[in-house]
Amino acid sequence: QVQLVESGGGTVQAGGSLRLSCEPSRSIFSISVMGWYRQAPGKQRELVADITRDGITNYAASVKGRFTISRDNTKHTVYLQMNSLKPEDTAVYYCSMRHFGVNYWGQGTQVTVSS
Repeated sequence: QVQLVESGGGTVQAGGSLRLSCEPSRSIFSISVMGWYRQAPGKQRELVADITRDGITNYAASVKGRFTISRDNTKHTVYLQMNSLKPEDTAVYYCSMRHFGVNYWGQGTQVTVSS
């Protein structure tokens, strides 16, 4: 299967910023939806944000106004700009891409926000 490669995770202080990126291991065209999910210890995985091929975005209420999702269709890449980070944003972040009815996932990248 196609694997998604994530980068940009790390540890930052509250109020800081990170930019996550994710791209497939090989070129994959006609991706309908790209998105980011996260899972904190002891919690269920949740949708953070997603974006359609036409640029329609959807955000979890907890990140609205702080995070921005974008995509570059020429590079087959999805980004998540994370600003004003809070300790509760600490989680493993997973990217996803939907292609002809199949969801592809990254391995996850750790984001840790210290107080």
